[in-house]
Amino acid sequence: MDYYKLDIKGFEHDLPILPIGGGIKICFFNLHGAQALTEHCGKEVAKLVAGAEVVITAESKGLQLAHVVARELGQDFYAVARKSKKLYMQDGIAVAVKSITTAETQTLYLSRHDADLIRGRKVAIVDDVISTGGSLAGLEKLVAEAGGEVFVKAFVLAEGASGDRDDVRYLARIPILKD
Repeated sequence: MDYYKLDIKGFEHDLPILPIGGGIKICFFNLHGAQALTEHCGKEVAKLVAGAEVVITAESKGLQLAHVVARELGQDFYAVARKSKKLYMQDGIAVAVKSITTAETQTLYLSRHDADLIRGRKVAIVDDVISTGGSLAGLEKLVAEAGGEVFVKAFVLAEGASGDRDDVRYLARIPILKD
């Protein structure tokens, strides 16, 4: 397997290069189970979102990142956009999204508890990687529908052209590779 060598603010990490179809390969970044990497990235992302009153992320790879960021900001709770509707979410909010890593359009769900947490507050959207911006657009819609203000959008990695956006902050860039 081929790997992409990456330095994330002083933390060196090798990303496996994986095909996703159509002659495109991605440098796969995974925080699941990577405690030291998650802690490092969460502390660095927290610096990018200082001043936010609440953090929101999409499940699943953003969960542990949001946990560390919220902890570093001294926040007791963070909001989670779920990818399936749970029983306790009957009175929540839902939006459709499309991202590079999912074949189909999916729906993000926000519980009433998390919507109430966001209402009237400055919100930091945090996640592991921004690529096409599909998941980010869904999170922005959820924040707006909940009555919050998107204060800052921060990611560990910006993939491909997303690194050229001036409305997001990130720790490092990775390429999208073609065969």
